[in-house]
Amino acid sequence: MSAESISLTGKILGAVLFYPPDSREVQPLIALLENSEWAPLWPCASEDAKAQVTEYFSQIDLAKESLGDAYQRLFVGPYALPAPPWGSVYLDKESVVFGDSTLVLRQWMRENGIEPHLTQAEPEDHIGLLLMMSAWLAENSPALLNEFLTMHLLPWAGRYLELLRQKAEHPFYVGVAILAESTLCGWKQLQGLEVKAADLYF
Repeated sequence: MSAESISLTGKILGAVLFYPPDSREVQPLIALLENSEWAPLWPCASEDAKAQVTEYFSQIDLAKESLGDAYQRLFVGPYALPAPPWGSVYLDKESVVFGDSTLVLRQWMRENGIEPHLTQAEPEDHIGLLLMMSAWLAENSPALLNEFLTMHLLPWAGRYLELLRQKAEHPFYVGVAILAESTLCGWKQLQGLEVKAADLYF
């Protein structure tokens, strides 16, 4: 059951944090999340968090900016991103994209025969990609999942999601940040993981 839970939640959270909201990957997920019936079926997150998230998702239509504009501001630019979604920004002293931690992740993937299917030159340590990779590992290589989570995702994901929650300014992405924070805590408990605190630079 733990693999199924991680696969389901990783796919959904990864997609909404990676693809634009009007994409074919995300449009049906937004429709699903706007309807509060998802909450009782969502594994790995606390009831408190799900109640908060449901409240935020119910306010999507009241937002001051469109979901597309919020995605552009939070994930694309042109201005500095308030919560950059790449691991190396947090893990590397220079807070750069494609930094040393990205290269370590790339090497780990190569050693384990994992090929990313990227349609653009996106760093492999984008939060959305890593959540979707967690889902893929849960289904296809569960023996690698814990190492992947403790080395490449969990050391920095909490800081990113905290920033996203604080800076998103759109109820959909605030809700996604809260849901992802609680879900990753659930994954840690489910897998019995101890994650060493990393030095974070952003």
